[in-house]
Amino acid sequence: MSSVEPKDVVQRYFEALAAGESDVVRESWAEDGSCWYAGDLPISGTWQGRDQVINGFLATAFAHLDPEREIGVRVTNVFGEGEQVFAEWDSWATGKTGRAYDQKNSAVFVVREGKIVTMREYADTQHWERALVADPR
Repeated sequence: MSSVEPKDVVQRYFEALAAGESDVVRESWAEDGSCWYAGDLPISGTWQGRDQVINGFLATAFAHLDPEREIGVRVTNVFGEGEQVFAEWDSWATGKTGRAYDQKNSAVFVVREGKIVTMREYADTQHWERALVADPR
C-alpha cells in the first residue's frame, strides 16, 4: 500500500495539469484507470485505460482550446475519506471558437496505491458546448 494520501495524489495531478507536466499527469493514473464525463460532447462518456484517458479524454478536451491563449486550472477544494476524493476546481481558456471558457468543475476520484483508478467529472456541459463547440446563434 502506498503511503501517499489519496488527496495528495489528486492535488499533484491538478498541479501537473496546470504546469503542463505530461509525465506526471500520466504517472498519476493507474494503467486500467477510467474517466467518465457527462453529456453529449466530444469528451463525454467513459474513457477506459490510462492511454484513453490521456490520449482520448484529455487530448480531445485540449484540442478544443486555443494553445496561443492562457489555459488555466485552479483547485478550490479537495477533501476525502479513505480512497475517495472529491475535488472542485475552476478552469479557463479561450476555445478555438474564439469564445471564452470559464468553468466550475467537480469530480469524484478513487485513488488506490497512489494512482487514480476512476474519475467521474461533473460540469456545465451546455457551457462547454457553447464555448468550445457550437456555432454561435
